[in-house]
Amino acid sequence: MNQKGREDLFMQTSETIRPPIGEAELREAAQTLRRYQRGKQNLERRLAANEDWWKLRQWRAFDDKGNPADDRPASGWLFNVIMGKHADAVAAYPAPSVRPRERGDCAEAQLLSSILPCILEQNDFEEVYSDTCWQKMKQGTGVWSVCWDPEKLGGLGDVSIRRAELLNLYWEPGIRDIQESRNVFYLQPEDNETLLARWPQLQGKLGGETLPRTKYRTDDAVDQPDRTMVVDWYYKKRQGGRTVLHYCKFVGTTVLYATENDASAPCVEREVPDPETGGTRLEAVPVAEPPCVRGLYDDGEYPFVFDRLFPVEGSICGYGYIDIGKGPQEQIDRMDQAVFKNAVMAATPRWFRRSDGSVNEQEYADWTRPFIHVDGNLGQDTLQQVRVEPLPPVYVQILANKIEELKWTTGNTDVTNGQVAAGVTAASAIAALQEASGRSSRASTKSAYRAYARMIRMVIERIRQFYDLPRTFRITGAGGEEQFVLYCNEHLRRSPGAPGAPVFDVAVSAQKHAEYSRLAQNELALQLYQLGFFRPEFAAQACACLEMMDFDGRDAVLQTVRAQRAQHDELRMWARLALGLAQKYEPERAAELAGIAEGGASPAAPGGEIRLPGQEERRKEPGRMRRARENAQKAGQPE
Repeated sequence: MNQKGREDLFMQTSETIRPPIGEAELREAAQTLRRYQRGKQNLERRLAANEDWWKLRQWRAFDDKGNPADDRPASGWLFNVIMGKHADAVAAYPAPSVRPRERGDCAEAQLLSSILPCILEQNDFEEVYSDTCWQKMKQGTGVWSVCWDPEKLGGLGDVSIRRAELLNLYWEPGIRDIQESRNVFYLQPEDNETLLARWPQLQGKLGGETLPRTKYRTDDAVDQPDRTMVVDWYYKKRQGGRTVLHYCKFVGTTVLYATENDASAPCVEREVPDPETGGTRLEAVPVAEPPCVRGLYDDGEYPFVFDRLFPVEGSICGYGYIDIGKGPQEQIDRMDQAVFKNAVMAATPRWFRRSDGSVNEQEYADWTRPFIHVDGNLGQDTLQQVRVEPLPPVYVQILANKIEELKWTTGNTDVTNGQVAAGVTAASAIAALQEASGRSSRASTKSAYRAYARMIRMVIERIRQFYDLPRTFRITGAGGEEQFVLYCNEHLRRSPGAPGAPVFDVAVSAQKHAEYSRLAQNELALQLYQLGFFRPEFAAQACACLEMMDFDGRDAVLQTVRAQRAQHDELRMWARLALGLAQKYEPERAAELAGIAEGGASPAAPGGEIRLPGQEERRKEPGRMRRARENAQKAGQPE
């Protein structure tokens, strides 16, 4: 039975049986939610203000008591910082690799590594990852939601991965880990007609957002009178010696669905023997305990993964680049305002005029008139120009220093953007500067990888719990060919009598590489080929050399060389056997086979070098320059 069917059955039974979650429990939950909202007010104000900074409307946050007619320039230095850091994060888009902890789970881990990219692609995870990176850079924290959507795939259900909005998520104040919270609430306004179509019992109970919450100041005038706030309430309980995650969806004091109220066991239709007809028939077979015992998710964890940029004590959320750089950005904007105002004043001449002066002001201000009329004598003190002193150069230098301060504070120096200071020409110096400039991006990317690994483990747990029926996935085989496989959770579930279910580790690496990385990898492969690393008679020396090297795909190359060595040894063994037979039965061929047996007739090295277009030019380039370019490309990616 799917989620919607359990919700309908729950509404039918709740009318006759007093459920564990009713109006009293919802009122208590609403009080807890209001307490969480009060504890999160400072964070929400900061998040809303950061969004104004991102939209270059930071003057709203300034304590400005100046002339309201003055221009308020908003420079994009901080905007450029976030844009560059987001580009570094997207360039290191992650890819999962599932590794088994036991030898018997190798095949299952390989299948999971193949189907997980399909699940991520079906969820448009590349866009979700990009949006979460924007959220992380601007607000300091990115949040993923990993849930099970029973309405996906025509009711079959599948994993749903989305970006969670921080302003709609509430947890216990003062914690550092979301799993430590006693309750977690997620608020989402939904259309009234949609709610009534799915839950008719809400008739007359809808209308407006009864729970006030902080909102962003958007460009559009958002008015939602036909929407009602729906609350997803997650909470943990100790049942049977383990922690169980329960879930309740409610509106006001009306329960729409609650796992504690759901006593129906999930079932699937399977063919069973029919003794009456001697054939088979379809029968609903329970596959797990009911939600009131089992809970929402078997792993017992809240379906939210937090990724903080700059952690702070006493908060589950961190600081972003706006929080770090808005001080220098405000000073830059104020200095820009002063410099611009001084330039406008100096470029716009103004005059003092005596009240008894005889100059026609309109004709004097109109530069198209060749004559200006005056009455009487024109004295030197009739008109006097207002002189505006230009700002000393030191103030322009202060503005430039503030811009440099913002760059260094946020790790967005000129070297990060591909520029170096004048006079720096040594390749080693350039490589050192670029290596140092990419440290902050690598640290942020590694943090995202750790959160990504937690998210992948949650996806595996959803597969373990809900993939009762097999489904087809299109994967890429070991040789690059397209394959179609059927997969279910048969081997992921706990087997009867077994000590536990299979456990896997998740390794994360960058999925995409720049053009220079691919070129360097191809050149390395050609160099190994030309040096004879793949000649079987040199396999022992090649293995010793490869074990000391470190590059992407080293293990696969080492495995290939070892396999060639094993094949070569086996070939020599059979050659010796053939030599013995030849010496006995065909002595005239013994000399030829003797050379093969000793390895003298093995395939010779290629007669000429393989050259690619532009390879000669790259060979002329000093090695330190190639290493400098390679270090520059890898500066923003974790090692």
